[in-house]
Amino acid sequence: MIAADTSSLRRFLAGQNGADVEALTDAIAQRSIVLPPVVLTEMLSDRSASQTAGILTSLPLLEVLEGYWARAGELRARVIAAGYKSKVADALIAQSCLDHGVPLITNDRDFRHYVEYGLDLV
Repeated sequence: MIAADTSSLRRFLAGQNGADVEALTDAIAQRSIVLPPVVLTEMLSDRSASQTAGILTSLPLLEVLEGYWARAGELRARVIAAGYKSKVADALIAQSCLDHGVPLITNDRDFRHYVEYGLDLV
């Protein structure tokens, strides 16, 4: 399994190129792609979601495990205490991946701050 972030999904759907798009293309071809629930929410919030909603909702989601919300809050607090910005959605996505030991395909540099807490980035 490998998770996709909103930034890379948007780039993939827009036909852009890059290492993240290549990794996402490979994961889709191997049927190993999963979405953190927050990514699905972000993607369906886009104006163009009506064109891709069927495909997006058919992708498997990472399960929200017991204690997830507290762990995500604690993770975000650690990142902020280290002097970095941490959007709530990013912390939720990172925690979903950490809970399941799943690497994250992303083009968003803000996720690099989660690496020291165990997040594996592609």
